[in-house]
Amino acid sequence: MTSPKLTIGRLARRAGVGAETVRFYEREKLLPEPARDPSSGYRIYSEQTVRRLRFIGRAKQLGFTLRETRELLDQRAAGDTTCAVVRAQARDKIDDVRRRIRDLQHIEQALLRLASACPGDGGPESCPILAELDGGFADDGSR
Repeated sequence: MTSPKLTIGRLARRAGVGAETVRFYEREKLLPEPARDPSSGYRIYSEQTVRRLRFIGRAKQLGFTLRETRELLDQRAAGDTTCAVVRAQARDKIDDVRRRIRDLQHIEQALLRLASACPGDGGPESCPILAELDGGFADDGSR
């Protein structure tokens, strides 16, 4: 039994993405160039493309970049990688996520400091948050 051939709209609905997302992933070489229906010229996709789109979506949810996702897809397709290599990539991603969390915590602390320094009244010329963004807020450590 042959798998059903899907148009871009049906593919997008099955994978939970928009048609423009499918086209974007094609341009980014995350999806292979699809076959075309000889009579209509429409793109025709297979169930394999649905699975590939779902893989891309899950990788995106886990924070993998398009480049990293492409590498994972290529490794899976080539079949010449090992689980240890993929685990190392996951651990690198964990390190990256932890670094971003630390950066966000620093941003949070800076914003908390600025928000607590702001009296909440007065005009923009007396706003310490705007002054900080303008480079004029002096933190003398007394807060």
